[in-house]
Amino acid sequence: MDLLKRIHVWGQTCPNRLAHVSGDERLTYRDLCRHSDKLALALLQHFPENHSPIVVHGHKEPEMLIAFLGALKAGHPYVPVDESMPSRRIEDIIACAGSSISLTPQLVADLTHTRLDVPVIIQSPLVSDDPFYIIFTSGSTGTPKGVVITYGCLTSFIEWMVREHPFVETGEVFLNQAPFSFDLSVMDLYLSLYTGGTLFSLRAQELGDPAQLYRALACSGTTTWVSTPSFAQLCLAEGSFGAGMLPSLRRFIFCGETLSPAVALELVTRFPAAEVWNTYGPTETTVATTSVRIDHAMLKRYRSLPVGYPKPDAQVLVVDDDGQVLAAGERGQIVIAGPHVSPGYLRQPELNAQRFFTMGGQRAYYTGDWGVYRDGLLFCDGRRDSQIKLHGHRIELGDVESNLKALSGVRDGVVTLDLKEGKPARLVAFVVFSQRPPGSDFDLSRALRAQLAERLPAYMLPQRFCFLPSLPMTANGKTDRAKLMELLV
Repeated sequence: MDLLKRIHVWGQTCPNRLAHVSGDERLTYRDLCRHSDKLALALLQHFPENHSPIVVHGHKEPEMLIAFLGALKAGHPYVPVDESMPSRRIEDIIACAGSSISLTPQLVADLTHTRLDVPVIIQSPLVSDDPFYIIFTSGSTGTPKGVVITYGCLTSFIEWMVREHPFVETGEVFLNQAPFSFDLSVMDLYLSLYTGGTLFSLRAQELGDPAQLYRALACSGTTTWVSTPSFAQLCLAEGSFGAGMLPSLRRFIFCGETLSPAVALELVTRFPAAEVWNTYGPTETTVATTSVRIDHAMLKRYRSLPVGYPKPDAQVLVVDDDGQVLAAGERGQIVIAGPHVSPGYLRQPELNAQRFFTMGGQRAYYTGDWGVYRDGLLFCDGRRDSQIKLHGHRIELGDVESNLKALSGVRDGVVTLDLKEGKPARLVAFVVFSQRPPGSDFDLSRALRAQLAERLPAYMLPQRFCFLPSLPMTANGKTDRAKLMELLV
């Protein structure tokens, strides 16, 4: 598979087909190919000997796709950064990536506005081990860490997915819910471009307004739905969300967090002609590693849903603390090996030594997730450390805590995950001031949240703040998190 060559073929054979729809903006395959070629030429002229990562900063504009492909054609991996991220976070990402340039939609438009007298076709110089993209995730030290995904990693993922699903070439419309800075978007973006499909993006304003959201869905023509389970659950609150709204829908593919039996049952009931698929995989293993179709029979059999069977070229094992493989039914840490496993974090040799290793001649990764095999199916039982999943986003609680304790006047702080009916609901911050400022709890909460918003993206902000004279401690001298959670009852 050569992804960029396939996209070029679509530009030649179906030039007027829509590659991307975002609000009122449309991008054809012809323009995607031409403009990414122009951008690649501009980058090669400005940075002829430089192949450092290029930050692409925007939202869901068509220029984002042009920037991704243009950077790759010029020999640069790209770093997607959504506009919702605070400036401090973006500065940290740019510094860590060592990016020579930050491409915005406006800059991309400026660099590609010139007309070329003859078509210039840039073919990808990429080989399997070349970095393709770098996605930054939450880091426990308060600084984001960049997960490097190579061309070979992405190739392995795409080839698996197109074998798993009978996508119709030049006949699919893929729903894009996640921002491009969230690796779930890799699934819909590159499966769409590989198959000559249309990517239908839901923008922030539509996601935040139910009336706009359902209008957009109804006119989308979506055939393949890719999202977190939480987003589907939100949509199910609307009674008309069903086969009548999305008559062309063939499949749901979920990743990013736990799919509950209740949500799955509602979907297979409202969309009887559509398949529901559950998948699992950390960012470090290129979006997903396991998958399984959820149907009525499986819903009757299991109280919690499996995340599936491993992709054919992967090893997915459950091991004990000594790294020994456990038998079926025994709970341990999930370890993933295969060609889709990242070579590691960008410029993080110590962390790489802890999390990445070689197994059977393949790259392997300690996920930090609890898992167990039953009936040949993998079940994921949550995190072993302070990393949590909230609304599909992976968050290091230590990241939020480090930024909270860095705020002026905060002596100590702990951030925990509050559960409602056993499901992740919100982040709660427990704060100890050096000297409590004047004002009500409400005023102090609002002020702290505003300060944190300058450092962290919105999905990492605590929804509740509790102010204490000191933090409770265990007999071992550690913060008693269980006691803190009792304060919420």
